[in-house]
Amino acid sequence: MPVYESIKNADNKIKISEKNRASAIFGWDKVISALADKVAGGAKNIAIDGWYGIDYKRIAEALKVALSAKGIEAKLLPAEALYLSREEIVAYNQPYVTDDPGFGKVNTKGVIEDVMSEEKIAEYKVVLSAEGAVIIYGVGAAVRAFEDSLSVKCYVDNTHQKVQWDMWEGRLATFGQSEPTKNYNWKEYHYSDYYMLARQKDYMYGAMDYYIENYFEDDLVLVPRAAYDEIMSTLVKYPIHEVKIFSPGPWGAYRYEQMDYGVEGLANNAWNKIAGPELRILIDFGGERSISMPMLNAMQYGEELVGALINKQYPGLFPLDIWLDDGWHPTKQPAERISMPMHIHPSSKYVQDNFNEPLGRYETYYIAEAYEGANTWMGFKDDADIEEWERLCEQSQNITPIENWKDFIANWNSKEGDLYLIPPGTMHGHGGNQMVLEMDTNLSINGTEYSFFEYDFARPSWDDNKKTMTGKPLKMHLEHGRNMEKTRRESWVKDNLLSTPLVFKWTPEYFLDRYKSYSVMPYHVERMHFERRGEYSTEGKFMHMF
Repeated sequence: MPVYESIKNADNKIKISEKNRASAIFGWDKVISALADKVAGGAKNIAIDGWYGIDYKRIAEALKVALSAKGIEAKLLPAEALYLSREEIVAYNQPYVTDDPGFGKVNTKGVIEDVMSEEKIAEYKVVLSAEGAVIIYGVGAAVRAFEDSLSVKCYVDNTHQKVQWDMWEGRLATFGQSEPTKNYNWKEYHYSDYYMLARQKDYMYGAMDYYIENYFEDDLVLVPRAAYDEIMSTLVKYPIHEVKIFSPGPWGAYRYEQMDYGVEGLANNAWNKIAGPELRILIDFGGERSISMPMLNAMQYGEELVGALINKQYPGLFPLDIWLDDGWHPTKQPAERISMPMHIHPSSKYVQDNFNEPLGRYETYYIAEAYEGANTWMGFKDDADIEEWERLCEQSQNITPIENWKDFIANWNSKEGDLYLIPPGTMHGHGGNQMVLEMDTNLSINGTEYSFFEYDFARPSWDDNKKTMTGKPLKMHLEHGRNMEKTRRESWVKDNLLSTPLVFKWTPEYFLDRYKSYSVMPYHVERMHFERRGEYSTEGKFMHMF
């Protein structure tokens, strides 16, 4: 799925101490020079560790050249040589990749050392203990086994979207590979590699001497550990903006063209994610430019960010997603063009049992704008034969159309301000001709999507290279969908899931209202109405997403 970004209004401006602000170094040559000075000053061994998608060899070779100019001949040790063979790593990952075509199981305990050779680690420790400077570089260069052998530990970060692009384009080199990994299964990253990388990063938060930003391939920013710690501990005391992402798709629409997002190359907009764990953030701490990093770095301060209760119950999880689902079209279009797929989301028990994920998907649709024909699909019709629906979906496999699909799914006219509650197991889909503010629980630490598609109208999907609807039809997840179907019907939906607001605080300057909820929903949706000012509080314990 292609992704486009908008950095408009995305800067997080914070204030830190002058000492730490001034300690950050900007620019490729200046950063390399500073690291070379560190080695020349007596720091014999330096590790350049980090996330996937970084050109570690280029950084290490530049540092070697800078040291040579100072009369120091450093030895280069590529961390890729520490790993088991690609075949052994594939075998290690198989229990997490699984045979499920759409999903895997989270590697809940694994660390990078699991896929390294103990013999190679021992060999490198001998080299690190010998005379002369050594630069060990690459993913896993500063694993715990080398803790006592390293003088300086650096961590070079990367963002989720850049790694995704590299993976989709076949450019990503994974554990133990010096060239792009062939036949890399995306589930290896989402269900195993990601978590091993994350645990190494968690270790490096406490072990690193420097954090390095390398968002632009020809630029580096070196942030000493003390400055990094102050940046992050300060950031979580502020409201945090994220860099919005946009994705085209088969139901994509065009309201975004009138909204001045500054997104180049986006030909239609199916999803616009404005908050979630996999987005990046821009931090302006008064340096030469803002630095980019993954939003999840802020989860180092989980209690401060999401509150003590959530952090204790779901450690490491950023628990909410916010989307703006476009739905405006300049001309009237059929439902099969403008509707989302008919789909279902899983419960907490289902994702725990099947995917090792901590939290189910509990969703709401708030109608931010309603146009002519605004509508939402939700629940089965009271007289629908659900077994027949399942049979038709199985027969179709989203390749042949189900001509009478509307006979099964209930449709609701929408108006601005409506709120649809969508607990797990509820058949639903955005019906188009409306702008939906979608507020959901996020069930995956790395933002993996869990929507069980049952029918997408057998339509072609979006081909972003051709900018046309000529891609292959989307794949369905019928077994998971059937497993989660709660057979919720139209009359039950009307009584339980079409929510209305009640005022719970009123003042002459502003008032707050809260939508009625359904028992299993783990969050509330509230609105603040004001002209000039309003007041709201987390009370030191609630997580708020605006």
